[in-house]
Amino acid sequence: MVASDHRTYVYVGLAGEGDYIGEGGIVRRADGEEAWTDISKGLPANAQVRGLAIRPDDPQIVFAGTDKGVFRSKDRGESWEALSNPAPGSEVWSLAIHPDNPNVILAGYDPCSISRSDDGGDTWKMTDTSAVVYPYITTYMPPTAKRVIGMAFDPTNTKDIYAAVEVGGLLASRDGGDTWISMIDGPYIKNNTLDLHQVEVSSAAPGTVHIATQTAMFRSRDKGARWEHVQVEEMFPGGSYCRDLKVAPNDPNTIYLAAGAGGGAAPADVVQEGALFRSRDVGETWDRLDLGETVPGRMMAIAIDQAAPDHIYCAAYSGEVYSSSDGGSNWSKSVLPGESSRYLHVYPMVCG
Repeated sequence: MVASDHRTYVYVGLAGEGDYIGEGGIVRRADGEEAWTDISKGLPANAQVRGLAIRPDDPQIVFAGTDKGVFRSKDRGESWEALSNPAPGSEVWSLAIHPDNPNVILAGYDPCSISRSDDGGDTWKMTDTSAVVYPYITTYMPPTAKRVIGMAFDPTNTKDIYAAVEVGGLLASRDGGDTWISMIDGPYIKNNTLDLHQVEVSSAAPGTVHIATQTAMFRSRDKGARWEHVQVEEMFPGGSYCRDLKVAPNDPNTIYLAAGAGGGAAPADVVQEGALFRSRDVGETWDRLDLGETVPGRMMAIAIDQAAPDHIYCAAYSGEVYSSSDGGSNWSKSVLPGESSRYLHVYPMVCG
C-alpha cells in the first residue's frame, strides 16, 4: 500500500563513452516538478554515471556507479560520499541490490569484475570471476576488456545471480555472488547476440532468464543451459536494439522492454527510433506501448517505483523522458537539460 504522502523521485545518470565524454553527472525530478535538478555536487568532477540503485526500504538512500567508483547519498542526492573502492582504476557500469536483504549490493565493472557489499555499502570486496571464459566469437571485439552492464537476482532463489556482459555473454553465480562462471552456450551465431545490455528474472517464472542484446531478446527456461529467440517487433531488418528489461514490482507476470532502431547492429541508413514494449505473460507475447509520439532516439532505460508501481518511466538515448502515473495508459514527456550534445547521453535511470 502506497503511503499517502509518498512522492516519486526520478534519477537519471548521464555519461559519454570512448572519444565522446561529456560532463556527466545525475539529474533528478520529483512528482509535481517541471524542471530537472542537477544533483552532481559531491561527485567527482566530470563523473560518468552509468549505474544507479535505490535502497528499496529507504528511498532516501541512492547509490551511483561512476568511473571513479561507487558513491552513496542518504538524502536523495543532495550530498554524496565516496565508498571504499576495491577496484581502483575500474569503472562501475552496474549496481544491483539483493531483493530480500538490501544490505547486500553488487557492483559490476569494466573491465569485467564484480564486487559485493554486505553492509549497505560501507565496505566492499571483490568476488571471484577467475573462471569466466568468453565465447571465442567475442574475442576480437575492441576493447578487449568486457564490462558488466547489468545484473539480476533470481527472486525465488537469490543464490542464483546473473550478470550481462558487453560484449561477452552472460555470467552466473550459484553461490550468492562468491564465484562466477560463463553461461552462454547457445544464442550466438554472430557476435551481436553476445553483446548483452541487460538480464532479468521474474518470480513468476523461476529459473527463466531473459537477456536483452544488441540485436534481439533471448530466453532460457533452464537457468541459462539452453536458449530461444524471443519474438518482438523488428525495428530494423533482422532485429531490434534491446537495451533494458524491468519486471513490474506489483505483477511478476509483467515485463517491460526498452528497445530501438539505429545503433548497434542496425544498418547505417536506419532512422533512430525508440520504443517501450510490455509483456503481461512473463515474456511470451509483447505489445508496443503508445507513448504519444515517435521517440526520436533508441530507448535506453526503464524505471518503476516499487512504492507506487503505477509510476513508470522510460528514457531515450537522446534525452526524452516519458512518464506515466496510471500504469502505462497515458504518458507525458519532458526533456533532460544538455541533451543536445553528442558527448552526453542517458545511461541508467531509477525512481523511488
